[in-house]
Amino acid sequence: MASLLKSTRVTLEMIKWEHSVFALPFALTGAVLAAGGWPAWRVLGWIVVCMVAARSAAMAFNRLADAGLDAENPRTAMRAIPAGLLSRGFVAGFVAVSAGVFLLAAARLNRLTLELAPVALAVVLAYSLMKRVTRWSHLVLGLALGIAPSAAWIAVRGSLDWRIVVLTGAVLLWVGGFDVLYACQDFEHDRRVGLKSVPQAFGVRGAFWIARGMHLGMLALLCWLVVLFGLGKVSVLGVVVVALLLLYEHSIVSPGDLRRMNAAFFTLNGIISVLFFGFVAADVLLRR
Repeated sequence: MASLLKSTRVTLEMIKWEHSVFALPFALTGAVLAAGGWPAWRVLGWIVVCMVAARSAAMAFNRLADAGLDAENPRTAMRAIPAGLLSRGFVAGFVAVSAGVFLLAAARLNRLTLELAPVALAVVLAYSLMKRVTRWSHLVLGLALGIAPSAAWIAVRGSLDWRIVVLTGAVLLWVGGFDVLYACQDFEHDRRVGLKSVPQAFGVRGAFWIARGMHLGMLALLCWLVVLFGLGKVSVLGVVVVALLLLYEHSIVSPGDLRRMNAAFFTLNGIISVLFFGFVAADVLLRR
C-alpha cells in the first residue's frame, strides 16, 4: 500500500495534475454560457471529474509514449519514467484507470456525452503521437483542450450549439500558440532526433511569429464570442485583460532569451484561463 501511494504521488507530480487549470476554466465558461447562469451542482461536479480524469489519462499517456525520447533529452531526462521512479506498467495502469473514470463520469451526465466520450478520449490521447507525424502537433494539443467548452455545453444541454465552437477555436489557438513557444526549448533536440514541430520546421524566430499570429486569432475569436452571446462590458473587459496578459507573456520571452519560458507557459496561461472565466461568469450572472 505504501508503495502504491508513493507511485501515485509521483505520477500526479509527473503529470502536473494541478495544470488542469488551463482547460477547466474554459469548460466552466462553456457550462455557464449553456446554462445562462450557474449550472446544477451535480452537472458541474461531473464536468470537473471528466476534465481532471481526461487530462490525467492524456498526460500519463504522453509521458509513457515519450519515455524513450525523454531519456535522450537533457531537459526531460529526469522525468519519472526515464529516471526509473515509475515503471511503464504502473503508468499504463494509471492511464487505464483515469480513462475509466472519465467514461464513468461522462455516463453520469447524459447520453450524448457518453456517446462522444470515446471520441474525446481519442483526441486527447492522439497528441502524444503527433510530433512523429506533423509539425502542427501543437494544434492537436490545442484541440484536445479546446473541446472542453463544447463538451461542457453538451453536458449541460445534451446538444451542441455552433456558437460555443467559437470558444473551442479560441482555446485551440491559445494553446497551440503557447505550445509553439514552449517547443522552442527543444529546437535542437527535435532536429537532431527527427521530431516534427513548428520551431523545427520554421526556426525559433519563425515560431515566435506563428505563435503571435495564433494568439491574435484567439483574441479575434473571443471578440466574436462576446458578440454571438450578446455579452456585456464585463466580458469585453475580460477580453482586454486576456490581451494584456498575452502581450506581457510575449514580452518576457524572445527568440534569443527563453529563460522565463516556464513563467510564460505555466503561470500566465493559468491566470488567463481563470480570469476569463471569472469575467464571463460575472457578466452572465449579473445580467440574469
